[in-house]
Amino acid sequence: MAVYKRGGVWWYAFQFNGERVQESTKQSNKRVAEQMEAAHRTSLAKGEVGIREKKPVPTLKDFAPRFLEAIETQCAEKPRTVEFYQQKVKCLLADKKIASAKLDTIEEAAIERYTRTRTQTDSRRKKPLSVGSVNRELATLRRLLRLAHEWKVIQRIPRIRLLRGEHARQFVINHTQERIYLAALPDLVRDVAEVQLDTGLRLGEALSLDWSQVRLEPASGAKFGFLTILSVKSKSKKARNVPLSQRAVDALKRQATRTGFVFQQADGSTATSAHLDHQHARIRALLKFPADFVLHSLRHTFGTRLGEAGADAFTIMRLMGHSNVTVSQRYVHPSPESLELAFERLTVLNRQKVSTVSTTVGTA
Repeated sequence: MAVYKRGGVWWYAFQFNGERVQESTKQSNKRVAEQMEAAHRTSLAKGEVGIREKKPVPTLKDFAPRFLEAIETQCAEKPRTVEFYQQKVKCLLADKKIASAKLDTIEEAAIERYTRTRTQTDSRRKKPLSVGSVNRELATLRRLLRLAHEWKVIQRIPRIRLLRGEHARQFVINHTQERIYLAALPDLVRDVAEVQLDTGLRLGEALSLDWSQVRLEPASGAKFGFLTILSVKSKSKKARNVPLSQRAVDALKRQATRTGFVFQQADGSTATSAHLDHQHARIRALLKFPADFVLHSLRHTFGTRLGEAGADAFTIMRLMGHSNVTVSQRYVHPSPESLELAFERLTVLNRQKVSTVSTTVGTA
């Protein structure tokens, strides 16, 4: 009997007239499952029933709404993740060939053609799409096909190879560059940059910062004022408190208002990421700094400096609001001196414990 267990229930599978028959018995009892398989085989042999008709496989375009609906459910607390998948699915559907293809016909060759087409496509800036952009689309397609396989819409998931050479922006501004850069910035952009450099806020977190989240003076028993940061990536994440350096306090005090959003433009309108990005790019070009230097590099610089100052990965995770410690670990690079110091402390601790145990045993 060709029965097997999956997810707590028994399934059967066999070949009949060159076609594969596969069914879930929806039973947890193996004996009952074997009886159901035997009955199905008998009914086929007698010609009482035919091979069950397979449901038609939808095209990528037809399946996309179902996929996005699942993403909205699974990532309900992460609106930016939902928006990300919506954008990438839109890119996939812009390719008419893959959009009109049935899911079970999206094989490796079709994916290779799509990849080749996208690498030869220009972005809105009239430059070839980056490897990272193409890889995000491929990763979205992979998740979509995996979900289709999980729902038994397709029988096989094609292998999707991401492109090599993806360039991660890891620029860290040094202190000399920082001084030159800050001196060249317009007042508002400089203030935001100084806060990012000394708190590690994401740009979205800085621009959505409300005065109700700011405490310029230290709380009782504390050394620093702090910001209470609400996650812009996930509604379910707990708020985190980030201490304020004196430079960050000064930058905040220079803002004109003490109500509503902290960072506002001269006319009272809310500062936008597009405006700040434009000003940053202009100054970067003027100073001939690397193109990898984006506003997010200021947050990356904060994390790098924390690591250099000896902060452990869990401290970095708490301060920067990372989802897990794996992300934070890339900022930690123990020096030979710090490794020796840690070993020295361990040796002292062990010696103290042994001494304590010996004294206790001796007086017993």
